[in-house]
Amino acid sequence: MLLLPAIDLKDGQCVRLRQGRMEDTTVFSDSPVDTATRWVDAGAKRLHLVDLNGAFDGEPVNNSAVEAIAKKFPDLPIQIGGGIRDAKTVQAYLNAGVTYCIIGTKAVQDPDFVKDLCKQFPGHIIVGIDAKNGMVATDGWAEVSSVSAIELAKQFEEAGVVAIVYTDIARDGMMKGVNIDATVELANHINIPVIASGGVSSMDDIIELCKVEDAGIMGTILGRSIYEGTIDLAEAHNYVENQSG
Repeated sequence: MLLLPAIDLKDGQCVRLRQGRMEDTTVFSDSPVDTATRWVDAGAKRLHLVDLNGAFDGEPVNNSAVEAIAKKFPDLPIQIGGGIRDAKTVQAYLNAGVTYCIIGTKAVQDPDFVKDLCKQFPGHIIVGIDAKNGMVATDGWAEVSSVSAIELAKQFEEAGVVAIVYTDIARDGMMKGVNIDATVELANHINIPVIASGGVSSMDDIIELCKVEDAGIMGTILGRSIYEGTIDLAEAHNYVENQSG
């Protein structure tokens, strides 16, 4: 089970939102690089970055912070989402040292775009599916579509997508526990590995996710829980490694 610390970037700062609302922001740090260093020192094997401004603007805004983190940790896999709407942006991130680009809104609007990216950048494309009551949300979660998360994910089964990051918006940033049932249901319907996101608040959530890892859940994203200290990242890594060992 891969544990991915989230670094959400807004106006050059590390923040956390509640249910994706830009107006409900908690600033945790003015230094993205220092924050990344903190999680790497605690054992992080991959980082999950989100350009929140980019998600709303439709183009990268905090790319300088992303590039600084990638430069600081050239051997660490980094995945980035938020505002990636064209191949040029993907190429720029890969050139900067990012390993994976997460396509969210554009994946809903134009699934063929994702398939083309997978051919152009094999092994580097992740699809982010953010859902509310099982239906896909787009544009920084401002809009809820008529497409179900499972329906969307199945469109990418043969495309070469590396993983699906599945976020339950109702849980995100609320510290109410991960929606394991919905995450497992998605994983059971597709052959793409799933990364769980949204609501992971305690070691109990990680323990429960480890129990269903065989369903196709390869990892989970940790946000507010590690910033507020309800999960100790180093301790969580020790637990996960002991489980796999």
